[in-house]
Amino acid sequence: MKKKEIKKLTKSEILKNIDKFKKDLFNFRFQKINSQVTNPAKIGETKKNIARLKTILREKQNA
Repeated sequence: MKKKEIKKLTKSEILKNIDKFKKDLFNFRFQKINSQVTNPAKIGETKKNIARLKTILREKQNA
């Protein structure tokens, strides 16, 4: 997700996306252990998306 896309979301939508990405990350970790990962770059990308979402959420709470 791009920063511009995230800024358009509401707080509840951001929280839903964080939960979704955390579940995805959990599944990617299991796939990595079982050597079933099709695209290992997805793990890092998912972590970055979670961080972006949390950053924007923090900005909205402080504003």
